[in-house]
Amino acid sequence: MGEVDPAFIQDPEHRPKISFTEAQGIPLIDLSPIATHSSDEVSAIDEGVVREIGNACKEWGFFQVINHGVPLEKRQRIEDASRKFFAQSLEEKRKVRRNDKEVLGYFDTEHTKNVRDWKEVFDFTVEEPTIVPASHEPDDKELTEWTNQWPDYPSELREACQEYAQEMVRLAYKLMELVALSLGLPGDKFHGFFKDQTSFIRLNHYPHCPTPHLALGVGRHKDAGALTILAQDDVGGLEVKRKTDGEWIRVNPTADAYIINVGDIIQVWSNDKYESVDHRVVVNSKKERFSIPFLFNPAHYTLVKPLEELTNEQNPAKYRAYNLGKFITTRKRSNFQKLNVENIQISHFRI
Repeated sequence: MGEVDPAFIQDPEHRPKISFTEAQGIPLIDLSPIATHSSDEVSAIDEGVVREIGNACKEWGFFQVINHGVPLEKRQRIEDASRKFFAQSLEEKRKVRRNDKEVLGYFDTEHTKNVRDWKEVFDFTVEEPTIVPASHEPDDKELTEWTNQWPDYPSELREACQEYAQEMVRLAYKLMELVALSLGLPGDKFHGFFKDQTSFIRLNHYPHCPTPHLALGVGRHKDAGALTILAQDDVGGLEVKRKTDGEWIRVNPTADAYIINVGDIIQVWSNDKYESVDHRVVVNSKKERFSIPFLFNPAHYTLVKPLEELTNEQNPAKYRAYNLGKFITTRKRSNFQKLNVENIQISHFRI
């Protein structure tokens, strides 16, 4: 990645500014009041946390959490294994390279909005195997299994990833309970959607970049899933588009915190009460950066549509229902080829 291929260069209007605004306003929420309680008890114990979550989802689409209950050693273990994996030669990493048949594993030529990202990644799913549609074609009912590709080195990577994934699932369920309560729904309202989840974790490595004013680690995008839980190192680089004025705001690292953002599915379920927000990753000319997002996604057979409890005559459904599995498989196609059209978005289902 030493030479800057034109494929990495963003259009002028999407290039990052060298100076940036720090995200003073992104809420930092302390989960310690509800760390050991079930959702039935949450509202009685600390309605304040529920209110904070609701306000953050409405005003920012992003927030950070501390005292979240994820053991620090499990996070450190997956971070250490990730660094060891990416430190290998390209030849070694490409032994577990993904392609349009093996969609999980290592990849270094991903595109966002048809511009190549300055990064390399390693993807694995939480459920092994994960069941999804075999094709994006609406009438094709065939299913297929996504299976994880695990490298030989480092030997501890697989176990570290699997242990960490279970911690992420636990935290995600807790956060979804808080989101549900903040919408005036029962705490367990969303649980059933994740029975056969299609959730995955990505290990990200952003090498230092000689032209950080031209390229992006990940171009502007919104997350297609329900909820994302991000661990970032101390280098930073995540920027969020502020809803009030469209300004790009840098989310500075907070020790041992997780950055949470609402995905497209929560936007649809909430009928636009909570909004999935554009974000991107800027790169650094001197330092490499590592991050680990967990993307909490429902089962492939989920029909995503506004919840009946949140719609009525005064607030009718703003989206047509769509099948999540077909949405995912359509999205995957753009990772391996430059498409001539915009990739599928929830806006395509807006009524």
